[in-house]
Amino acid sequence: MSSAEPPLAEKLSGPKLERTRMCALSRQVLPEGELIRFVAAPDGHVVPDLKARLPGRGMWLEGRREVIAEAMKRKVFARALKQDVSVPEGLADDVAGLLRTQLLGRLGLAARARQAVSGFAKVEAALKSGEAIALLHAEEAAEDGKSKLAYAARAKESDGKTAGGRAEPLLMAGFTSAELGLALGRPHVIHAAVLRGAAADTFIGAALRSLQFETGRSQRPPGHETDNHIASRR
Repeated sequence: MSSAEPPLAEKLSGPKLERTRMCALSRQVLPEGELIRFVAAPDGHVVPDLKARLPGRGMWLEGRREVIAEAMKRKVFARALKQDVSVPEGLADDVAGLLRTQLLGRLGLAARARQAVSGFAKVEAALKSGEAIALLHAEEAAEDGKSKLAYAARAKESDGKTAGGRAEPLLMAGFTSAELGLALGRPHVIHAAVLRGAAADTFIGAALRSLQFETGRSQRPPGHETDNHIASRR
């Protein structure tokens, strides 16, 4: 990434996400990438529509767990959808699960595009070269291995920048080794990295969306410490 290229967090405001919608709870107008659409199924149950493709009247909420909880409390769904609806108690958990599945799917796409690597040595090399834009640890990862890779991710050159003058990679955690292995098509994956490229950009978009949902952060703040911004999917 050149010095003129925008930070990873700005991927959510790229050309494909310029369209805006109004959050039914706050009435704030936001980019679609920061919102989640909901529709009423034929039986009246409210279901999340992450791809915004399901037919029928829809409503939008800011993509944060607490927003969904507040919308349920205030009975926003029935008003916005203009009908009697049944809202599952675990709706927020359903959304989190869908976001997790979407993220693993994007990881698989990056792997098929050869924009993802696994194994300690390959991940460490990608971090040191500055090609890694995301670092993933399985829940089974040992602290020693995570510490060594964190050091590689923060390696500084003489000018004080990270390797290649690029930002530190986004750190993701909360996946099992089996989940990472299934996404990457390899057994027993403990550490993985997503490399720069078009497929990787879609992964970052999904990662930031999931991070926003769980932590309320739509962007990584300037000067962040990557280790302090772990997106846990559990």
